[in-house]
Amino acid sequence: MASLTAKTGVLGHHLAAHLLRRTTYHQSKALIDAYATKTVAQAIDDLMLIQPLTTEIPIDWETGLPWLQEENGLRYTEGPNVPTSTNGKLRNALKGWWLDNARNDQSIHHKMTFFLHSIFVVAIAEGPPEEYWDYLKLLRLSALGSYKTLAIRITKDNQMLRYLDNNANNDNSPNENYAREFLELFTIGKGEQIAEGNYTTYTEADVVAGAQVLTGWKNGSRENDIDAETGLPTSNPNFGKHEEADKTFSSAFQNQVITAAVDEADMHRELDDYVDMIFAQDATALTICRRIYTYFVGRYITDAVESDIIVPLANTLRTNDYNLEVVMRELLSSVHFYDEDDTPANEKIIGSMMKSPMEKVLGALTYLNVTIPDPVTDSYNHYNRFYKRCFIDTFGDKGGMFIFTPTNVAGYPAYYQTPGYHRNWFNSSTVISRYKLPEQLITGRRVLLSGDLGTVQLNVVTFFSTAGQFTDPGDATLLVTELCDYMFCETPDADRIQYFVDILIGDFDEAYWANLWNYYANTYDEDEVKTPLEGLMYAIMYAPEFQLM
Repeated sequence: MASLTAKTGVLGHHLAAHLLRRTTYHQSKALIDAYATKTVAQAIDDLMLIQPLTTEIPIDWETGLPWLQEENGLRYTEGPNVPTSTNGKLRNALKGWWLDNARNDQSIHHKMTFFLHSIFVVAIAEGPPEEYWDYLKLLRLSALGSYKTLAIRITKDNQMLRYLDNNANNDNSPNENYAREFLELFTIGKGEQIAEGNYTTYTEADVVAGAQVLTGWKNGSRENDIDAETGLPTSNPNFGKHEEADKTFSSAFQNQVITAAVDEADMHRELDDYVDMIFAQDATALTICRRIYTYFVGRYITDAVESDIIVPLANTLRTNDYNLEVVMRELLSSVHFYDEDDTPANEKIIGSMMKSPMEKVLGALTYLNVTIPDPVTDSYNHYNRFYKRCFIDTFGDKGGMFIFTPTNVAGYPAYYQTPGYHRNWFNSSTVISRYKLPEQLITGRRVLLSGDLGTVQLNVVTFFSTAGQFTDPGDATLLVTELCDYMFCETPDADRIQYFVDILIGDFDEAYWANLWNYYANTYDEDEVKTPLEGLMYAIMYAPEFQLM
């Protein structure tokens, strides 16, 4: 049976790599080796620690100025020292800023932030880019906090108000967009339809009543409307546009009546009551835990997983006021997460999911220790040539992952669309992009679009010869085995290892490779070893095993 029993003992290399692949975008050899010596409890303690951002504010690559000025607690987007780039360029700088911080983050926070974004979807092209900055800061602040509290705060978020039109939801002109998505996608989920307009967990009448609760919330000023608890800009309530009647809900919510607000300040209380009502339902915790499971563990929930993993996790979530850290600790500590329970072999966890373009590229960059141009001193190459033109355009958009711009409010198909789920990352439209990663890194040029990568280029000889990276690069079998141990979820069998060895040594034997490597080690002449090593790296990164996590 599937089990949440806590795993004991030291992780070891294999499980440490699995934990880091699923919870971070950073998989350097040094980090994997460090986690291999930790117990599960120690590793998760480290994962939960918030790390400082490597770059606090994105840089406008055209001017070299910070993307957003902050002074005396106020946030300025206009003035003599503020970038004048178009919103489109600022949005791309913001994407690059987030991706680079994700690359460097050795904690779970960026992975949790993107998980929350995949549920509370907002597209970056909607509204001023500085509002998306606020939105991302809110998600990161909430990454290991209360999901319920986030549900309240995101409802008041300026970018969310614009995206789902709740800023146009007035008492005399109701707009049900946000109310519908809040129930169906953000919280309780859409259950089985049992009658016309009745989805078990809520009804169409509940959507109407919820929209009435949500009337009157308007976009606030980034300078003047600041949430006292988060310090972030927020919306403001306009009581003159709010529905002043009490709101009655269906039997799905025990026919609860939410008392109407009496003034603008009381609109906050009414919203809290509405969220309390939704989160009091068992189905809400179950829905959230299913989303956590399919994002971090496995895309398919069997009856055994539902009863043995989802149900107890949901109980943990409810009894801890929807605190995400508590649930993530229990799940990531479990024998189930490490394939050490009685789950059938054909339902294993490790290596069962396809990497998203973001997971694949960032994981490769950190393991291969690829140098990225400095965001401050070389901002044009950092933001424009590498993150915008290479990462976002080639691996993101052409790889089917329009980062922070999902095609609809449901999010990214790989996280919700059955029956394919993660297989949505791999199709006839995305396959070329997925397989161009080694070519782009080794040549330093974009291969689907023109131009270079802004000085980003992998020198394979330097990588393989770096002290501590490999035990003995002159031993072809050992070299390939160690490389597969870090770049694949499972160590291949002897025949598969030999396949990669043969690619490295070609028509020669392993003794000949050892001589070639020794010659390089003594002379630093790369000519004889560079081409074989590049061929090996191509083969490893083209391999099906490299696509999985």
